[in-house]
Amino acid sequence: MTTRISRRLWLILAVACGLTVLCGPMARAAEEVAVEFKAGAATSNISPWMGLSIAGHMNDRVVRHVHDELHARCLVLDDGQTRLAFVLVDSCMVPREIFDAAKRMAEEATGIPAAHMLMAATHTHEGPCSTPVFQTDPNPDYQRFLTVRIADAVQRAVNNLVPARIGWGSGQVPDEVFNRRWKMKPGTIGPDPFGNDDELVKMNPPRASADLIEPAGPTDPQVSFLAVETKAGEPLALLANYSLHYIGGEEAGHASADYFGVFAERIQELLGAGQQAPPFVGIMSNGTSGNINNINFRVEGDPREPYEQMRRVANKVAGEVFRAYQDVRFQDWVSLAAAQEEIVLGVRKPDEAELVRAKDIIAKAEGPEMKSMPEIYARESVLIAEYPDTVPLIVQTVRVGDVGIAAIPCEVFVEIGLLLKEKSPIKPAFTIELANGYNGYLPTTEQHALGGYETWRARSSYLEVEADRMIAETVLRLFDKVANQTAQGG
Repeated sequence: MTTRISRRLWLILAVACGLTVLCGPMARAAEEVAVEFKAGAATSNISPWMGLSIAGHMNDRVVRHVHDELHARCLVLDDGQTRLAFVLVDSCMVPREIFDAAKRMAEEATGIPAAHMLMAATHTHEGPCSTPVFQTDPNPDYQRFLTVRIADAVQRAVNNLVPARIGWGSGQVPDEVFNRRWKMKPGTIGPDPFGNDDELVKMNPPRASADLIEPAGPTDPQVSFLAVETKAGEPLALLANYSLHYIGGEEAGHASADYFGVFAERIQELLGAGQQAPPFVGIMSNGTSGNINNINFRVEGDPREPYEQMRRVANKVAGEVFRAYQDVRFQDWVSLAAAQEEIVLGVRKPDEAELVRAKDIIAKAEGPEMKSMPEIYARESVLIAEYPDTVPLIVQTVRVGDVGIAAIPCEVFVEIGLLLKEKSPIKPAFTIELANGYNGYLPTTEQHALGGYETWRARSSYLEVEADRMIAETVLRLFDKVANQTAQGG
């Protein structure tokens, strides 16, 4: 809500102070005293050093080269009463402990409440490990470095705050997203790593196989975005959201921000924002892509050079955003709101018989590295058995004018994102996944019944089967809250 001084109040104050009452331009200017909208953006380099483990694989791999720099990209918005900070980190996944520590640092430095910060990983599979998963463990020195650099991004974005205008829009890129879970002809899927032969879907099946029946779920082709510009109309930052897992296609041992980084560069080029001080910041966040990738399984694949596919996809998505950008109606002021809730969910753990089987498999492995899928998941079973019976996690929503944004700390199935878009009282709306922590995959309850990689119990998938329903209910309740929330301090 814009705060204005009425003409009558201005006259009373002027007389009371013994001032000469002025008419014309000065009186009109006094009427227009208003809360000012501001925005600031910045990047913080988080590139790894050589030899760090790379996240996103079943076996450990290490960084031998940095193909392109990795960043924490931050956008801060300020409506005069409330500040929000969005930070997207070029990482496969970031644990809550790192985000919580970074938020504490940033809050102390800037005054932005931690609950008003939305921090998320992009899910590049070519970044250094920051949380243990499968056979990859993080380097504690890099974890500390990453924490500080995330907090730095927020402080630098606040330092760059200037009067700004904001707008939003969306486009459609349907031909670069594919559901990666497929229903197959009977008898063609094979057993899961736990020895069960009741799988009904297969993740990433052979391309153009005669055994394919149909995808097990939908896709979300929408690419949504927030855009901010200076009062003079100079592009300042753009935060986009697209439900695409990642692209890959890098050279072995290379660290890369994947298509998320290429998008940031390309949208800057398209907007002609390459020579600015402070620099323009392009940001791509990951939507609900837990079961979505960039592979069309109905056809044979074409050979690609390293990085070719990620450049091609990023350029196409950026081109669609640029097209939609031409129709954006920028506003001088919008209100901001944020709400979050910590909920507690159950952990799926192995029973005694499953644990005995897992330990037996490990004992017979040639090790110390597990090689086969049964060995890898046996190790995961032993590790997940040590988890607590329940875990806390943060569910968050923010409102930027008429736009609702949900934040979930999981690799969220696309069905959940589509449901939240449909049911949200705020429209348009979208979801940023892998936000404020990491709690593995979030399949729908119905998809759990079909099996498949994303449902296999491990540190990458351990929440209770009906976690999707509890998280969705929380998101919608928080959307209701921010839909009716007036701007408050922070």
